[in-house]
Amino acid sequence: MTLPRPQSGLPRPAPRPVIGLLCCNEALGRPVQTVATRFIAPLSRFSEAAVILVPAVRDDATIATLTPLLDGLLLTGSRSNVSPERYGGAPLPADQSSDPDRDAVALALAEAMIEAGKPVFGICRGLQEINVLFGGTLSSAACRGEHHRGSWDGCYKEMFGHCHDVELSAGGLLAESLGRRRMSVNSVHEQGIDRLGAGLQVEATADDGLIEAVRARPCGADVLGVQWHPEWDVEQSRESRAFFSLIGTSLRSAAAAR
Repeated sequence: MTLPRPQSGLPRPAPRPVIGLLCCNEALGRPVQTVATRFIAPLSRFSEAAVILVPAVRDDATIATLTPLLDGLLLTGSRSNVSPERYGGAPLPADQSSDPDRDAVALALAEAMIEAGKPVFGICRGLQEINVLFGGTLSSAACRGEHHRGSWDGCYKEMFGHCHDVELSAGGLLAESLGRRRMSVNSVHEQGIDRLGAGLQVEATADDGLIEAVRARPCGADVLGVQWHPEWDVEQSRESRAFFSLIGTSLRSAAAAR
């Protein structure tokens, strides 16, 4: 059967680049895949990308299928931390959780995307995954207990309202896009970069020396990660909107180059 074509007379919008958004594993009475909606909206609005949720379920065949389909990947923040086994670190404190399946998917898919010349971005845990992928390490001691306040079971507004200043690296992507060298960021993490991964460049540093953003371009496309959460205050923050605009620009530049 041949269906009649719609005759609206309106031009069809141009297709958007497609970005994968990594989920997490949680147990809400049963195992579920989760991702906060606040990560999705700015990718659509400010990056002008179409979003596909990527399950954090180990499946090499799915990764091989997704890599040519996606134009980019965003590794989200999470309540869990990267498993120390991934970088030879000490066991996590008893009050911190891990998500080994998320680790496996994030590292394998990010590596495949980078090798394919496609951009990869990270927020909070995502920055830490990028650092581990490049051979770096993580540490709770690096944060000195100063970069996280509140509880996941408490008030999110209070927790994400904990802020500090960072210094943006001269000539870096973030500094160039904002036209200045300092900005205030929220701070919601219990781990941070200890040893920087090989090939990564520092994009931002906190006043206590903690690396807050990294960048690389190993295979012709941007790899960019930030330790803070630009998705949280994107409606109020010009800097957060700029981050998602950078994602959109990078997606289109890499697609054009291919």
